[in-house]
Formats: sequence, C-alpha cells, structure tokens
Amino acid sequence: MARKLLGVAAAAFAGLAGAADATTSPSSAGLKGALESESIGLLSAEHFRLETGKCGNCTVPKQGLWYFENDLIAVPANGATVSGFMQGADRRSDVARWAAAQQPEKLAHPSLVWIGAPSIFENAVMLPGAQRVRAAGGNEHDIRLVPKIPTNLSYANDATAAYFAGRTVRMRGAIDSAGGKDVFVARTIWPSDFAFDPATMPSQPLHTSSDLAAFVRAPVKEARGIDTRLLWERHPGQARDWKQKPVLGFVLNGAQGDDDESLGGHFAIATGRIGNNGEWADWAVNNFYNLDSFSEKGIVAATLPMDNYLMDLNSGQQYYRPSYMLVAVLNNERTAAAYQGGVQRVFNHFYRHDFQYRHASANCAGISVDVFDSLGWHIPERGPSAPLKSLAAYAYIAAKDGSLQSGRKIYDYLNEEQTRLLPAVAFESAGLDLLDIVGPSGKAGRALTPYEQQLRSDVDAIFLVRIPQIPSSRATGSAPVFSFDEFQSRVPADQADWKIVPVDARPFPDTLRDPSSPAEDDPSPVPPPIAGIGVFTVLAAVVFWRRRKKTKAAKKQTTTPEELVH
Repeated sequence: MARKLLGVAAAAFAGLAGAADATTSPSSAGLKGALESESIGLLSAEHFRLETGKCGNCTVPKQGLWYFENDLIAVPANGATVSGFMQGADRRSDVARWAAAQQPEKLAHPSLVWIGAPSIFENAVMLPGAQRVRAAGGNEHDIRLVPKIPTNLSYANDATAAYFAGRTVRMRGAIDSAGGKDVFVARTIWPSDFAFDPATMPSQPLHTSSDLAAFVRAPVKEARGIDTRLLWERHPGQARDWKQKPVLGFVLNGAQGDDDESLGGHFAIATGRIGNNGEWADWAVNNFYNLDSFSEKGIVAATLPMDNYLMDLNSGQQYYRPSYMLVAVLNNERTAAAYQGGVQRVFNHFYRHDFQYRHASANCAGISVDVFDSLGWHIPERGPSAPLKSLAAYAYIAAKDGSLQSGRKIYDYLNEEQTRLLPAVAFESAGLDLLDIVGPSGKAGRALTPYEQQLRSDVDAIFLVRIPQIPSSRATGSAPVFSFDEFQSRVPADQADWKIVPVDARPFPDTLRDPSSPAEDDPSPVPPPIAGIGVFTVLAAVVFWRRRKKTKAAKKQTTTPEELVH
C-alpha cells in the first residue's frame, strides 16, 4: 500500500513536467529546466538527461531504475562515461581495486541522480503566505506547495511561510497550467542567503578535541540562517578566494524530536564546488537509507542535489532536525573526485542488492566511512561500545522480547566499531583526523597513505556549518547522540513508551537479482560468542555430571558395614 501511495504522488508530480514548457513559459524570468546551466556536484549537468525509472533506453543498471519508476531522475546522456562496478566483488574490494588502477581522468557520471522535479525557479522573492513570489524581473507569480505525502506525519505550515517570507529563494518544482492559469508547484525551497561568505567567516580553531562535539551539542536556537566557523586555513591572512573551489563535505543530521529511533542522527558525504557567490545548493550528496522499507517521508537512497537533500518539503532533512557540516575546501578536485567515483560504484552494488543496509554494520555512517577506508583514508577507530555488556544485553533482550533476533540486534550494536555505527562519532573522528593530517606536523600519529597524503596536500581550508531546522508542524529536533549510553539516557526506560514511526517493507523483486552477486552472510540469531558460551556451559555440565557420578561410585565401593548399619 505504501508503495502505491508514494508511486501515485510521485507520478502526479512528475506528470507536471509535460504540463508546460518550463523554459519557454510566458513570464519565465528566473525559470529554467532542472539541468539547464546547472551542476551536479563536480559534474556539469549538460551531460545528463531527465528520465523516469521507466526509461527504456537508459544504459544504467535496471535495479536502480526500479526504485524511481514514477519519479524524475537524471541519467547520463548518450556518450557520457558512466561509473561501473565489478560483478562478483564486494563493495569494499571493488572500490579498492578501482582506486589502485584508476588513471588521472575526469570523474565518470553516476548511474542516476534523484532530481524529483523538472524545473528550477531561482532569484524569486517569497511573498507573505507562501502563495506568490516576485521574480527577478518584477512580475509576480502564483505558487503552491507540493502536497504532503500520505505517510508523512507533519508538514509545512504558517510558521514555514513566515520563515521564507521576504527571502530570495531557489525552488525546484513544475508548472501546472490547470484551469488556464500557470502555477509553479514547489517541491524544494532553498533560501539564497544560505550562501557562504569566506571573507567574513570568523576564524575559531578548535582548542581541544572536545570542541567539535561541543559545536554539535550546542543548544538548538531559532535561527533564520546558517552559522559558520573557520577551523583551519593553509594561508592565514591571505584573501579567501574560494570561487569554484572543489569541496569534500561531511554532513551530520541531528535527532528528530518525534522519533526516538532517530536519536543517532544521519550521515552523508557531499562533493561539489563553491559557487561564485558562495552557493552550494548544487553539491551532490550521497545518501544511504534502507532500500528494503518505505521511508515515511518518501526518502530513497540516492545521489541527489544538496537543495533536495536538505529542503525537499517532504523528504528534506531540515524539515525534521537541525544539521551540521564540516567542509574541506580543496585546491585540487582529485581528492573529492576519488570519493565520488568510489561511492558511485557502491551505489551500483547497493541497488543490485549485492549487500544490504544494516542498522549496525552497514548503515549511512558505516557505508560512507568504508569508502574512505577503501581509498586509503583510515579514520581512527574508537572501538565497540560495550562488548562485555553485549553478552548480558543479548540474554536480557532475547528473553524480554521472546526473540533471538532482537537479542542479536542489541548484541551487534554494542559490538560494532563506533565510527561505523554512530553518525556523530564518524563526523567527529573524521573531522579531528583531518585536522591532524593537515596540521603543522602533517601527521596523525601514523604513516600517511597516498590518499591521506593527497588530503594533506589538497586541503586549503576547513570550516564548520550549523544549519537550522525549518519551522513546520514537526517537533523541534536536537543534536544526535555520541554514544550508546547517551542514547539509553535519552529514551524512555520502557521501550513501549518510545515514539516510533512504523514503516512498510519494500521487498526487492527476485527477477532483478543477479546470480553473480556475492553471497552476503546472514547473521545467525545466536552470535558465535553466545553460542560458544552455551556450548561451554553444556560441556561443563556434562563434565560435572560425569565427575559427580564417578565420585558416588567410588564412595559406594569404600563404604564400611558400620556406616551402612548407622
């Protein structure tokens, strides 16, 4: 049912693409096609074309197209180079082999990019009430917001309209000419004043390693714009000319205020270039979510533009939590291009179900960190949360829930490396290590790999960004947790009291499975250490019983007549 509802909503919106020609519509100042004079991360959009997942002549893996049957995506145009994948190889070894063999060449195109809307309306001033905008030429135009998808629990309201009123915005959407009148249906609204201003960015280096976590944990306050903080620059005192400089961005999304299962937050890596006026709405974000269930907000794992990732009215992260970003400004795109090229191969494996999204061992943080590890950036590990506690936790949860699978989940959480488990820890560990790599010593307490040496050479500046949650009917979010203990302290003691948003399963069709896909081990509900303890306990009981039996037999043979009479 969820797939049907989301499909109908997406199809209706995608269908608006043909309702009017976005580039030739009357009074179209500021209105253009979604790929016109645009970039998608490090790549120009000129070598992409708009399609839906039903595309019959797209030379990309059919498994990826299946997830976007009724939605607009950008696919490589004919003749464009496309990222591939190695059949039969796991994602990590594939990226490592590709990175070792690649030659200096332009970045290949991703198999698909989730675009969602056929048009962009930019340099428009939002008028009060969010029903009209004033275009750059002075003409006013009607707009309406794309409908809330049925499963979304909250949506834009009067507070949202007040937040955008009077601001210049960039919107993704489509023209609807129903009723003889053109209306722009906005799917994404991005404030143009979110742009970076390098010249005025305050320089505030970290004094201690805990300062990075403190930046994230700072109390959430009402804010109309972004906050920035420069942590490091290669040439202090010189003019910061970052126009068209490539970047590598680490995006940390906070905890939702209405979903206790979301307290760990979310993590993604972005690549792109800083615009001539500090723009960053067109950065490519590599967003991993569980493909085997329907997001209540309509999120689908994909590479997508930053304005869609943060500001889509249904699926945008900023409509349900605050976000934070650490940005490395580069003097050479090779470092960011290597990550983007590697993660595009991982997406090809992911859509094919060569591996599954797992909330402990292969989540948004773990998959992203693994790409860096395969390239050669070995972000320092923090170790598992509580391996000893996991044994007792397994027994308790399995008994309480009457489910060995539930016990296995808590066991896996407590035994997983924290930089792969918790988005906030991945963000902190990567940021601190990057600062160590580019620092005066050029070391991070270890010999640097070739990719780490590239980081040291290519990074010109590092800065932080705090992005406010957009007001809506949704509860205010907060900072994500940095440990499993912190998670436990923030949720109700009784799990029955947790606020949880149920989602429907999305089974992957067997017809799309490839026999060449590597077999992925399905974790046993009884972890090896638990099984080992069980075997040991049984063996110990057998040994104890046999020894006791022998002792009784020996005692019987030496019993005297006097003792029997007694």
